[in-house]
Amino acid sequence: MSIEISKVTANIGARVSGVDISKPLDEGQVTAIREALDVHKALAFDDVHLDDEGQQAFARHFGDLTTAHPTVAAVDGAPNVLPVDSERGRANHWHTDVTFVLNPPQASTLRSITIPPYGGETLIASSAAAYRDLPAPLRALADTLWAEHTNDYDYAVPDEQIDEEQAAQRAQFTSIKFRTAHPVVRVHPLTGERGLFIGGFAQRIVGLSVGESRKLLDLFQSYVTRPENILRWRWSPNQLVLFDNRITQHYAVDNYDGRPRRLHRVTVAGDVPVGIEGKESYSIEGDASHYTSVAE
Repeated sequence: MSIEISKVTANIGARVSGVDISKPLDEGQVTAIREALDVHKALAFDDVHLDDEGQQAFARHFGDLTTAHPTVAAVDGAPNVLPVDSERGRANHWHTDVTFVLNPPQASTLRSITIPPYGGETLIASSAAAYRDLPAPLRALADTLWAEHTNDYDYAVPDEQIDEEQAAQRAQFTSIKFRTAHPVVRVHPLTGERGLFIGGFAQRIVGLSVGESRKLLDLFQSYVTRPENILRWRWSPNQLVLFDNRITQHYAVDNYDGRPRRLHRVTVAGDVPVGIEGKESYSIEGDASHYTSVAE
């Protein structure tokens, strides 16, 4: 049975059928999935029957795995698996995974474990489509800019609204401080596409004040989050979504009335981002070598 790719939206997302990802993939299958990921940025696999080991085995087809997270605890007995659990916090802000380190993951897999009866969608946005949407003057400006990304970011939640459990989660997340400068426009190493490489961990434009940076970042971000550039994924049992972390952002919608929601995430080690002039990202603070190798 050959692999079939069915688009979900014009700018991002496709369903993949005709392959059993619970079994080892051959070289042709891996190539076909990689090529589909390059085109569609996010791929959904239905009716998958994977445990944590199986999810890791699938992700390894695309490169070395990272550990679960630079600072957050993994699933017990599975150091490469991060529990994305509503009881441990909610990622309801736009972000690209772990951009505060020098080489963020190239790809992320999310697998449904516990799904609420309604809500709980994951939004995935194409930053390549966002870049294409920019008017020429804004595109020219973005091409020249660099941004500092950090895990010690402004949560935009007043301290008096943070309970003890949330404060402990925040303290764990920032237990090692990271700051890294990345190009605002990243060149994809496989396709040559340009994408806006920003998101929630991008806190300041290099050379600008915080206030000036916020206005520019919000302006660029508004192109990423245009409805036309977003895949709104409603989870079902036994699904896995693979997305290209180099050229997307995502957001977990908190619209399920506090019902249990749990996904498991496994990420593939990435390369050091490169801007349009060929300059690589550089670390300012924090060593993530315990978390990830560097993809060649």
